[in-house]
Amino acid sequence: MGKGIIIFATRTNQTRKIAELIAEGMRMEGMDVTVSSVSELEKEKTDLQGFDAVLLGAATYHGEMMQPMKTLLFALEKANLEGKVGGSFGAYGWSGEAPGRIYQTMQNVLKMRMVTGPLMLKSASVLGGLKMAQEYGRDIARKVSNDA
Repeated sequence: MGKGIIIFATRTNQTRKIAELIAEGMRMEGMDVTVSSVSELEKEKTDLQGFDAVLLGAATYHGEMMQPMKTLLFALEKANLEGKVGGSFGAYGWSGEAPGRIYQTMQNVLKMRMVTGPLMLKSASVLGGLKMAQEYGRDIARKVSNDA
């Protein structure tokens, strides 16, 4: 059984809800999953080396990624995540730049093996968001198990 961590930054808790739904999908496939906000991760000084998959999510607010996620992405350049399975996600209102920027950074800078994505939802409860988020989590888990 693989281990995954989902780290998020949220303003209205929509990104947290999406993270929890993705975690459900990963658990459906037998993964052990930790869900953490950026601030919780920093407080607990979590080492990401013990995880097979790392997912990062942030809301897009006024066309920008939330600052805590930007800061985390810079810090992760030193975390040696190359080759780990990755995914990105986020909630948005008018635009949805943050998940794509996270995805590109994870793929091109951190050299992670990304699932198809990013997952972008206006809400965890609108237009099939629950099913889409769970399926994204299942895709992550399958990629980890196929690589094991």
